This record gives sequence, structure tokens and C-alpha cells, in this order.
Amino acid sequence: MQVSVESTSALERRLTIGVPAERIETEVNKRLQQTARRAKVPGFRPGKVPMSVIRQRYEESARQEALGELIQASFYEAVLEQKLKPAGAPSVEPKVFEKGKDLEYVATFEVYPEFEVVGLEGIAVERLQAEVAESDVDNMLEILRKQNTRYKQVEREAQNGDQLNIDFVGKIDGEAFAGGSAKGTSLVLGSGRMIEGFEAGLVGVKAGEERVLSLTFPEDYQNLDLAGKAAEFAVTVNTVSEAELPELNAEFFALFGIAEPNLEAFRAEVGKNMDRELRQAIKSKVKTQVMDGLLAVNPIEVPKALIENEVNRLRVQAVQQFGGNIKPEQLPANLFQEQARRRVALGLIVAEMVKQFEIKPDESKVKAMIEEIASAYQEPEQVVAWYYGNEQQLGEVRSVVLEEQVVDTVLQKASVTDKTVSYEEAVKPAEAPQAA
Repeated sequence: MQVSVESTSALERRLTIGVPAERIETEVNKRLQQTARRAKVPGFRPGKVPMSVIRQRYEESARQEALGELIQASFYEAVLEQKLKPAGAPSVEPKVFEKGKDLEYVATFEVYPEFEVVGLEGIAVERLQAEVAESDVDNMLEILRKQNTRYKQVEREAQNGDQLNIDFVGKIDGEAFAGGSAKGTSLVLGSGRMIEGFEAGLVGVKAGEERVLSLTFPEDYQNLDLAGKAAEFAVTVNTVSEAELPELNAEFFALFGIAEPNLEAFRAEVGKNMDRELRQAIKSKVKTQVMDGLLAVNPIEVPKALIENEVNRLRVQAVQQFGGNIKPEQLPANLFQEQARRRVALGLIVAEMVKQFEIKPDESKVKAMIEEIASAYQEPEQVVAWYYGNEQQLGEVRSVVLEEQVVDTVLQKASVTDKTVSYEEAVKPAEAPQAA
């Protein structure tokens, strides 16, 4: 077999591969002999059909099958011989494809980039330090009470924070428009759910009252057919209800599965969950900075084939998350291009760090992570047993731990500064990472 390789760009390779005619004929004859043993031809007993008849009937299909398999086999032989690492399936262009002649074709494909991770000392990381204070637990208790707000009907005028049950019809130039009407819908005044002026215009109404609101849709409204247009909403108020926060009592604690129905136990459980959330938030922000830093100091070219594969994965995830009748391939690729490029680049850099620094999953950290996950459940022992009995889930945890060990390796060399902040600031979502 003859092989020549040409670099057409930093990552693209063109292999010209020649397969001797003798090898082709050997494969064709092998297939014809297999066919002869089972072929059913009128006038002949099975296995007694003359080879000339077999060749006349089946040679063309046997040759096509043999050529297809030889192209696949010879391609992988060639990349092994040339020590190449394809990053995707090749594009194959036949050059000589004639019977009796050597097979010759050109395979064009991308390879994985070869690089060494450098510049770890130049990565700057700000590591937040925070604790859960008693006042933070107090605030969380109020948030939990508000999340379980109940509403009781009242006979007074509506004010901000009240929940109204309303019917409304919206019109533009005297004509009702799609999506502008509803019956029996609930609306909390001051929630910002409706366009500006709608909720404010209902402050002071009473049950049974009708009110007409003259409003204008924002210029940047998501429905471009309505953006910037003046509209009138005829609103009928069915009920006005005021908010009632639940008491911190056994009934409320039971909503959260607290075994001991007392405030002290509930505060302890809330504080434990907040502490877990705090540790995860700090860890996540450190990891984001490390990954951003790795990308910045290791700008690598990424194979287009890998980006395309990642775009397709992100399309599927988007459809699964948001539902609807749309198919993944209908989503524009450019929506996911930069995110896919970042994820692929980071995957390559992390994989190279694992190899370069000989990092292996620390089983004690794997165990600690599983126990941390399990601690959020009522029967943690069963959760731990489930993870260790499920190879796929265990593998996913090991991958996460391996990535954390990569982060730890970077932190040992990076410039790390600690900053003490409040719990609120520490758990506040980080800004979206910049595209690579």
C-alpha cells in the first residue's frame, strides 16, 4: 500500500492512498466464494453453481462491497502508519477506481491539534471567602415564606403586592390582536409581568370594577409586530386578594420534609443547604476563572468537525430543554457556534493537562463527592450504593472529579488572591464566560 500525506492547513491533511489491484481481487474473490456457497440459482443445486455464473451475477456488487471496506480499512492503516489522529470522518475522493488497476483515492480530514499547555503562572484567580451568617439564614427563611405565599380575598382597593384575578381584552386601532386577551388570569401587582403601565394602572381598583388602560408597547418588545404600538386594554377585575405569609410552624416545616417539626431543626437544615450552595458557588466561580485563563494563555486552533459535532449536541439539548415541535437541525448553527468552540477548546486543553501532568481520578475525592450529593437526600446510604452500582453514573462523577483536579493543578501554579465577601455576593450568579 502506498501512502503520501500533505498538510493543506494547520489541521487539515490530505492522504493519497494506493491499494494494489491484487489485494482488491483477493477480497472480491473471497466474497464471490462466500456467495457461491449460499446462492440459489434456478437449474443448480445450492453450492454447485459454477463460479462463472456466480461472477456474472454477483461480481459487481461484490466489487463495490470490497472497495468500500478496503477504503475504510486502508484509511485507518494509513493514519496509523503516518501517526495521525483524525478529528472526524474523512472526505473521500476516488482518483483511480477501475477494474484491474490499483485503487487510488484521496482522503481529506482534520487532525487533533498538537500542543503543550503553558502559561499557568500567568493565570490570575480571585477566590471568594464567605460564611453563612445567622442573618443570611433569617433572609432565607423570609424568601421561603414568600415562595409559599397564600392569597386571601379582600374587599378593599388593590395595592402593590396584591394578587388580582382579571379578564382583559387588548386592542390596537380598535382591533383585538393575537395574544392580547385572557380570562381568569392571576396577576400580582408590582411583579413586572406585564408591559409598563399595566400593573400600575390597576392600583386602586376593587373587585367587580372595569378599567381601560391606554398603553404603548416598548420599542424593543419581543413580538416585533407589537413593538412601539399604542394599545388599549379593557380590564375587568374579578377578585382582589392580599398576600399572607405562612407562619414558621410544624405545618410549614413539613413542606420541606423536616423530621423534627421545630424552628431550631428547620434553621439547621436550611443553614446546611445554604452552606452546600455557598461551597458550590465559590468552586464554580473559581473553575470559570481557571477555564477562562487556560483559554487565554493557550489559544489553540480547533477542528471544524469537532465544533460541528458539539453544535449538534447543543441543538439537541436546546430542543430537550425548551420542547416544542422544532427539530434540532432546524435551529441555526450560528446560535451555538461560539459556545461549541469554547467547549471543544476547553475539552482539548483539559485532556492535554490530564495527559501532561499525569492526573488520575482521586477515588477518595470521588467518594466524597458522591457522599456530598447523597447528603441532600433523606436516605443518603441508598444514593451512595446506587452510584457505586451504576458504572455510567460513577464514570460521570469521576470525570467531574478529574476536571476539579485539573483546576487544583492550575491553582497550584496560578496567581491566586482571596477576597472576603458576603454570602449574598458569593452565591450571586457569575457573568457568562467570554467566548474563546
